[in-house]
Amino acid sequence: MPGLALLGLTALLGLTALLGRGKGAPLCLSRQLRMQGDYVLGGLFPLGSAEGTDLGDRLQPNATVCTRFSSLGLLWALAMKMAVEEINNGSALLPGLHLGYDLYDTCSEPVVAMKPSLMFMAKAGSCNIAAYCNYTQYQPRVLAVIGPYSSELALVTSKFFSFFLMPQVSYGASTDRLSNREVFPSFFRTVPSDQVQAVAMVELLQALGWNWVAALGSDDEYGRQGLSLFSSLANARGICIAHEGSLRLGTVQSLLHRVNQSSAQVVVLFSSTQAARTLFSYSIRYKLSPKVWVASEAWLTSDLVMTLPGMAEVGTVLGFLQQGAPIPEFPSYVQTRLALAADPAFCAALDAEQPGLEEHVVGPRCPQCDHITLENISAGLLHHQTFAAYAAVYGVAQALHNTLLCNASGCPTREPVQPWQLLENMYNMSFRARGLALRFDASGNVNMDYALKLWVWQDPTPELRTVGTFNGRLELWHSQMHWHTPGKQQPVSQCSRQCREGQVRRVKGFHSCCYDCVDCKAGSYQRNPGDLLCTQCDQDQWSPDRSTRCFPRRPMFLAWGEPAVLVLLMLLALALGLVLLVLGLFIWHWNSPLVQASGGPWACFGLACLGLVCLSALLLPGQPGSASCLAQQPLLHLPLTGCLSTLFLQAAEIFVGSELPPSWADELCGHLRGPWAWLLVLLAMLAEAALCAWYLVAFPPEVVTDWWVLPTEALVHCRVRSWISFGLVHTTNATLAFLCFLGTFLVQSRPGRYNGARGLTFAMLAYFITWISFVPLFANVHVAYQPAVQMGAILFCALGILATFYLPKCYLLLQRPELNTPEFFLGDNTRGQGSSGGRGRGDSGQKQAAPDPVTSPQ
Repeated sequence: MPGLALLGLTALLGLTALLGRGKGAPLCLSRQLRMQGDYVLGGLFPLGSAEGTDLGDRLQPNATVCTRFSSLGLLWALAMKMAVEEINNGSALLPGLHLGYDLYDTCSEPVVAMKPSLMFMAKAGSCNIAAYCNYTQYQPRVLAVIGPYSSELALVTSKFFSFFLMPQVSYGASTDRLSNREVFPSFFRTVPSDQVQAVAMVELLQALGWNWVAALGSDDEYGRQGLSLFSSLANARGICIAHEGSLRLGTVQSLLHRVNQSSAQVVVLFSSTQAARTLFSYSIRYKLSPKVWVASEAWLTSDLVMTLPGMAEVGTVLGFLQQGAPIPEFPSYVQTRLALAADPAFCAALDAEQPGLEEHVVGPRCPQCDHITLENISAGLLHHQTFAAYAAVYGVAQALHNTLLCNASGCPTREPVQPWQLLENMYNMSFRARGLALRFDASGNVNMDYALKLWVWQDPTPELRTVGTFNGRLELWHSQMHWHTPGKQQPVSQCSRQCREGQVRRVKGFHSCCYDCVDCKAGSYQRNPGDLLCTQCDQDQWSPDRSTRCFPRRPMFLAWGEPAVLVLLMLLALALGLVLLVLGLFIWHWNSPLVQASGGPWACFGLACLGLVCLSALLLPGQPGSASCLAQQPLLHLPLTGCLSTLFLQAAEIFVGSELPPSWADELCGHLRGPWAWLLVLLAMLAEAALCAWYLVAFPPEVVTDWWVLPTEALVHCRVRSWISFGLVHTTNATLAFLCFLGTFLVQSRPGRYNGARGLTFAMLAYFITWISFVPLFANVHVAYQPAVQMGAILFCALGILATFYLPKCYLLLQRPELNTPEFFLGDNTRGQGSSGGRGRGDSGQKQAAPDPVTSPQ
């Protein structure tokens, strides 16, 4: 509808010819800025400006001349006038009552605005403000004040009006300081505060990925407050401000050059209209590089900025404007006011009806307004602030409606209303303007949405295109956006590139937005996109490099199904099968000389112990438990001690028979084959049992879960608490093996006799080679594979003893039965059974036996 209303503006341009006045004759528009009524509203509007007037040179509090005309200020004043007339002509709010208005020019200067403010507070019917102890019954000339527009002026006038609790409704002052109810208890506004605008700006920067920006503000209350709000919100949201400064006189040029040299491509400008015009004048003059300008509401729609020559070269301009309800009748209303102002009869009647009683005090209300044409004001007819001024009047009228208890039939109370009584009814009040529901909150602000506007250049001035909305949540219309960059691509304004997933920021310098991207190592992860440090996973979790989450660790141990375990189990089956085979052969050939020479019962006992040694390897695979950890070493070493002790008995018999005199040898060999031999085996096993008991009591192994030794699994294993005690458990077996080796290494057999010493020597070598190799291998292999190494050592030790000592005897039993004779294994009868070894000295009188299949013939 606003667009349709503007279609008739071309026809209005010929209005002057139809008005029936001489060319150049003044209008009486300024005299339409006052109207009497039952209740009068004051109005403060920037109808002119003191541009070119040096207020710093004032030496006396005399009048200030407003030289420049402001078309927007006049239109806002006419919007208030239109709202008052609508209310007077309607019956919804104040039936039977008549509102009046008294509108003055602020000249956009506090020194000018204070004079009409004093006039508003003058006692009704005079131009004087009386001094009283109590102003409860004081009746000023006006009931409420609409305006002023700027925050700078509102801060001055609001403190003045707040002393009298005079309601004041601004249509443009947005600084957040005015929301302070303790300082400004009577201030209201029909525009959102800068807090909302700053939040919307930050949301816009985040939505477009801009975190490296410059922020500038005009050197006034509006700019300083807006810049402070934006900076605090931006820092809280992770947006860095590369350059921040106020547009002070003499510093604009240097500040602009710093912004131009910065890598920041976005500039947030909280500024008044005049300061923004000065800034862009410098930018255009020195041909600075184009940027994205995020505009505050104060200058986004200003004709002073839009019409600046060369403005199209500064880059992209976008910002937020409040969304009000359309007023399509407003252009025609302005046309009517101008037409009446050109009618001499109407002007004469106006003078007779309301003579300017106070113009000798405040001067002409708006002398420039009497010399305008429609062309002067047509550009601002649909300005967004028009509705704000219009709605301010409806807010005051609704409060008066509530104060007077009005209804559809009239207002029963017609007594004078003091301003403070009206103020009581304005707190948290809801009202409607043009069908739009509005409400003053506890701080005097209204709940009004924003539209995101983009400048799209159409000579000579830009068009404001809506490219998004903000109602607490930002919505962007990307397809409607138009950028100044080559290829019309969205500009990038970041100090550093966005880190990838699994990377954190290592800040360099003073700004958190300037950083290096660092990968999160294994075992840590990136919890949030903006994290500066990687977060360590819990001990029961793991993560790969550059991870954004952790994964649970699965328990890891030497499982039965692993290939290494399967190979070891095959070796176990082989070793156990060989043990059973040898044991079976020995039992089958129990009375043969070979079995008797091998120890008879000892040999079978040793084979049985060797089988238990093989079976002890089954305690190592599978998930460790407390019982299996405690049983591993005793069930290995006790059977191994039993096996080695039987081999020690045979080594002792061979040593005695070959190295001692015959008389001693026969007696000792008799003891070594009697009950004393079993006592020796028992003592050896008791010694080993004592060592194992001490090991289990003093340093018991325990089941532990190691969370860090493997990258993705939790290693469950039996932890050895003392390696010294672990080594001492091997002492008994190592001693027996060493004595066996020492007693048989240098023994030589008689020619033609079985060399039993050689088998024992190689068996002990196999033992030592296995366990000596085990020590460095076990110490250096990964802890996850230590059970497999230990299992392999057990099986290779058992296979070594089998292969070097027992299997050659099986060969003789199966393949050379003719050698299984007492002479070959037990020697002659003169030495008895104890002479199985021979001393290695030649005997020329003895008959040569068959050659030894194990040793070379002598």
